[in-house]
Amino acid sequence: MARKKILFISSEMSPYLKVSTVAELARRLPQAIQEKDNEIRVLMPRYGCINERRNRLHEVVRLSGINITIDDNDNPLTIKVASLPEAKMQVYFLDNEDYFHRKFVYTDENNNFFGDNDERTIFFCKGALETVKKLGWQPDIIHCQGWMTGLIPMYLKTLYKDEPVFKNSKVVFSIFENQFSDDLGKDFARKASLNSIDNKQMGSLDASCSGLYKSGIIHADAIVKASSDIDPDVASFLKKQKGKVVIDHKEEEGYVDEYIKLYDELLERQN
Repeated sequence: MARKKILFISSEMSPYLKVSTVAELARRLPQAIQEKDNEIRVLMPRYGCINERRNRLHEVVRLSGINITIDDNDNPLTIKVASLPEAKMQVYFLDNEDYFHRKFVYTDENNNFFGDNDERTIFFCKGALETVKKLGWQPDIIHCQGWMTGLIPMYLKTLYKDEPVFKNSKVVFSIFENQFSDDLGKDFARKASLNSIDNKQMGSLDASCSGLYKSGIIHADAIVKASSDIDPDVASFLKKQKGKVVIDHKEEEGYVDEYIKLYDELLERQN
């Protein structure tokens, strides 16, 4: 098959950050896909615990000047980039002083879930798509990994459906085990709609980890079951989706070919 442009959007990635099973897969998969002669970009949040000097992050000035509006508040988006030398792969980091400049990832030092994790999630999901628009890079496949990317499939099918840069993009969403038991607050769905998405398009988005997985499942073109420990409620919801392409992630050799086969199948469907 022809060389593909594949965008990976992940909530975390080794070696920069590892808090769950997402990180290792988010590190290995893009490199393996790139080694099959594809063009790769990776996006993730720039959490405060990621050491900028050690990881050689630097700001991409030409991508500056984006504001993400949530609840009528403008939140400036800063883009930084680092290179994984052993992979010759660029990783873009989405940063904002209010949302990400703290030493902890999702909970504070007393293990309390941050009260603004709802807005941090919305900021990251919308910011990722705005970054790609500003890059002017048209991905064939957008592969979202982890709960924090769960709004992206919905945004692509609603707010961004007429954007030229995403016109031919297919969306893959990897679901994992539930990674938080708190919720993102009673205003999450309203804020996530960005005053632009109606209730029907929103589906039954709720503020739980399962709710984010379900939203991604509804709107993505294909689903990867990337964990053997998926919440039974999410697994049952996935089974009810008709005509959705679903694959299991396999750890053994050759799993990369499964992903490439999936990407090819999705791209063939639109031709």
